[in-house]
Amino acid sequence: MISRRVVLVGIGAALLPYASVFAAEEQAFTPEAFQAAQDQHKSILVEIDAPWCQVCRAQKPILSKLFAQPKFQDLTVLRVDFDSQKKDVRSFGATMQSTLIVFKGREEVGRSVGLTKADAIAALLNKAI
Repeated sequence: MISRRVVLVGIGAALLPYASVFAAEEQAFTPEAFQAAQDQHKSILVEIDAPWCQVCRAQKPILSKLFAQPKFQDLTVLRVDFDSQKKDVRSFGATMQSTLIVFKGREEVGRSVGLTKADAIAALLNKAI
């Protein structure tokens, strides 16, 4: 007899190749990548992150789930390292890690610091699309 778990694992494995079809485009921040996304009038999330930040760690699984949703498939995600990219952090006027900033092309349309509630993060991302 086949257990429910075996069936669910099989379905998940079968759908795995399609998971990235809807995923947002994630990459390390560079001024050139940011400029290119703005020039293309893309929806952009700038995520100011630090590997030691507990809030950032709490945001990651929430963001990953949201990025997998079809409505966020065209979102460009640029991660700024809080420790090694100080100049870029300052250019956004950010003073803390766990800062999320959303843009529609060149226009900043929302910003948050320390959000860890999925619905609030989703609302912020929705401002960019």
